[in-house]
Amino acid sequence: IDNAGVDHIDSMYIGAMSSGLFVNQEHIGSLMADYLGVTPIPSTRVESACASGGIAFRQAFIEIASGMSDIVLAGGVEKMTDGADATFALASAADQEYEVYHGITFPGLYALIARAHMHKYGTTREQLAMVAVKNHENGSRNKNAQFPMKISVENVLNSTMVADPLRLLDCSPVSDGAAAVILCSMDVAKNFKGVPVKVIGSGQGTDSIALHSRKDITTLNAVVTSAKKAYEMADKKPEDIDVVEVHDCFTIAEICCTEDIGLFEKGKGGKAVEEGLTQLDGKIPVNTSGGLKSKGHPVGATGIAQIVEIYEQLTGNAGERQVKEAKIGLAQNMGGSGGSSVVHILEVI
Repeated sequence: IDNAGVDHIDSMYIGAMSSGLFVNQEHIGSLMADYLGVTPIPSTRVESACASGGIAFRQAFIEIASGMSDIVLAGGVEKMTDGADATFALASAADQEYEVYHGITFPGLYALIARAHMHKYGTTREQLAMVAVKNHENGSRNKNAQFPMKISVENVLNSTMVADPLRLLDCSPVSDGAAAVILCSMDVAKNFKGVPVKVIGSGQGTDSIALHSRKDITTLNAVVTSAKKAYEMADKKPEDIDVVEVHDCFTIAEICCTEDIGLFEKGKGGKAVEEGLTQLDGKIPVNTSGGLKSKGHPVGATGIAQIVEIYEQLTGNAGERQVKEAKIGLAQNMGGSGGSSVVHILEVI
């Protein structure tokens, strides 16, 4: 609110995946309004597993676009480390009747995706590790990163096996965190003293929650759908994007997501990482913040934190992570094993 220079907000949307299981606290929308001292304005909690924050941002955007409000706060929060069993809480984003009942975990689900991708496209174990190495390199330049240390391919390959082929350093951590942004109408933005950034595209999609219900688990159809809608609304193509944040909850997720938002041909995402195309100084920098892997993954806050990173990149405030001449950025946030996805495209005015 201070950064935006506004003296009030009309409403709020708060992304929170599973606060009831993590900290025994529901009713997060009203709680946040109370804590911020902005009651009695409308405040709504948004839940879509790990995509909760991104979809909270989309709802705020829609409210502004509809003309119902002029200034809306979109936030996200998750306190994951207080709970007795974060694995149980996170598993609630999977299919309870078939997947969770039979003992599957999210590392297990993404391990299945990784194995399928390796079998179908020849993606290598080393390429998965290179995703983690790149993101930790970026995270080492981010003062807000949970794990800012640099790592090597050997570190990843020698870390504890979690679900073959995914090892500990292929997995995003359990995190505590929060993020918030202010959206406003163009009329209000005219009075903004900083560098304004416009949301030019927004898209959302869903897919079967359970992997066994999908024809091809190497393609995340919700990601494809949400990206297509965002590109169409923005009248942009993948090659127009300068900087990207994608949902790298596991290293294979980054590879799949970069393919499914159209940055690379299907099956070529791993090779792109190996060739350095997604590095900070590469053709299309991906996860400059450090991604979920290094920056952290407080699930309800992740989608908003991605927007913050894109905003900082487009306004030249990313410090040591700054991408040169970044004018258009894309943020992709995903729930579960790809059962939901939301994509936003932002452009500096």
